[in-house]
Amino acid sequence: MSTIKGGEFIIREVKKEEIFTIEEINEEQIMMRDAVKEFADREVFPNRERFEKKDYKFTEETMRKLGEMGFLGLGVKEEYGGSHMGFVSTMLATDYISGVTGSLATAWGAHTGIGTMPIYLYGTEEQKQKYLPDLTAGTRFGAYCLTEPEAGSDANSGKTTAKLSDDGKHYIINGQKMWISNAGFAEIFSVFARIGDDKNITGFILEYDKNNPNGVTLGEEEHKLGIRGSSTRQVFFNDTKIPVENMLGSQGEGFKIALNSLNVGRIKLAAGCMDAQRRLVNLSVGYANERVQFKTQIAKFGAIQQKLAEMATNAFVSESGTYRAAHDIEMKIKELEASGIPTEQAELQAFEEFAIEAAILKVFVSEQVQKASDEGIQIYGGMGFSEETPMESAWRDARITRIYEGTNEINRLLTISMLLKKAMKGQIDLLGPATAVGKELLAIPSFETPDFSELYAEEKMVIANLKKAFLMISGKAVQTYGMDLENHQQLILAAANVMMEIYLAESALLRAEKLAATKGQDAVKEQIAMAKLFLYEAVQNVDKAGREAILYFSQGDEQRVMLMGLKRFTKYTNMPNVIVLKTEIAAKVIEENSYCF
Repeated sequence: MSTIKGGEFIIREVKKEEIFTIEEINEEQIMMRDAVKEFADREVFPNRERFEKKDYKFTEETMRKLGEMGFLGLGVKEEYGGSHMGFVSTMLATDYISGVTGSLATAWGAHTGIGTMPIYLYGTEEQKQKYLPDLTAGTRFGAYCLTEPEAGSDANSGKTTAKLSDDGKHYIINGQKMWISNAGFAEIFSVFARIGDDKNITGFILEYDKNNPNGVTLGEEEHKLGIRGSSTRQVFFNDTKIPVENMLGSQGEGFKIALNSLNVGRIKLAAGCMDAQRRLVNLSVGYANERVQFKTQIAKFGAIQQKLAEMATNAFVSESGTYRAAHDIEMKIKELEASGIPTEQAELQAFEEFAIEAAILKVFVSEQVQKASDEGIQIYGGMGFSEETPMESAWRDARITRIYEGTNEINRLLTISMLLKKAMKGQIDLLGPATAVGKELLAIPSFETPDFSELYAEEKMVIANLKKAFLMISGKAVQTYGMDLENHQQLILAAANVMMEIYLAESALLRAEKLAATKGQDAVKEQIAMAKLFLYEAVQNVDKAGREAILYFSQGDEQRVMLMGLKRFTKYTNMPNVIVLKTEIAAKVIEENSYCF
């Protein structure tokens, strides 16, 4: 059962026994993962060019095949046509189906996530019975009509209207939506509109039939930087009739539906960026082992080895955090179900509980897949810039991941605001630990050398101290600005970066520790090296972000005390030899000619 609350990692020590790693998936999950990967290698990888040439029909056909294989309903209960294998299994499928091309990743994510989950989580029993079997089978596809030209990040400001008809049988929808994924072949639209002067928008389910468009007009396919094979269109509504029984949830509940859909969408987006990282490492090291310059394979050059090591490390860390959070969510669902809460409500509460972690992972993993594709181009050199190699399209596809499901800037701001809301509701005790850190700052520091004889003792102390740095910074920020903190976005971004580094560094270290306990240190020395390398980088990043924050909101003696505190909390007595770590990691990747972790 769940042993930790969402966001609670920032105030207490988490032990390796409390986290889940991808190495712990069961036999059924391994079989499912291998089937998905085999499908991607057989059906998707050889046809990358079709996606790049905007073959939307092929994207649709590929999605139908996934439906026939039962992969579109992994998160839906059996009575609605799904297999309900659990959230970790859903994440595994999302992970391994998304790695070849962002076009299919987007179609998959839009359909299985925001195209299906609002109906599954908020629909009436009649709505679920009517629509979910087709959505899970892939006989009909879903689209999510929320974004408008003047309502992007501010989703609740949409101007699309819904007016009850004179006979009270329909809502009449008028308005415009844009950036609607799968719009070119979807037949079930979740549409959000405002009824009268309601403060919040309302959701509706619209059945779209191109032979009887019912006032619905689709714009031309958008010509995009990346994800070129994903259908993206504007959708216009002109006196479109939706039966009153097709209201999704209750009146004015649309904004809540939209936000909660994003909670699950964010962590699934992180999953959708992970196999792309693995494949980018594989392609890069394969090229580096073959490419000869100055009569030497470029994989033997330190500059290339550094890139490979960092790419592999970021992929390892991405996996560590994402599967940790996915399992936490799954355990929370089971815990709530055991207490008598219906499954759909349990899932909603679990996604909301770990919304902080979902936002952190969305930001981190999307930025790492972009970095991996960029470094992949660099390793390929001039050929990386050519459409003849897969790096160019991978770079373009990666770029959108930092924008959809909420921009990374919005998600960074959300991590802090959600944490503070939890604290104000009494769900997390931030005040107690922050007060303790404040007292520690004023106390005389110990000059004794700690005992680091126990395995990972120093690394654990470093992470504990980074948490103190976060509490010092966030506590002072709240004390200084109170409710006005939201108007100091650059300060919030700095605090969010500190929080993100802590979660990912801790996840990687706990995974490496758990692997060492089961397989032995020698068998996983590269995983240990990656965890240590990332922690070293995290310390530098926390020091930078923390310094920016302290210089912003303090001055005089108070500033000097806090800067001294930051120096204490980012102290690393036995710093690792970073170049040796990178060389060791790269050597393993080069020897195996793949991401082999």
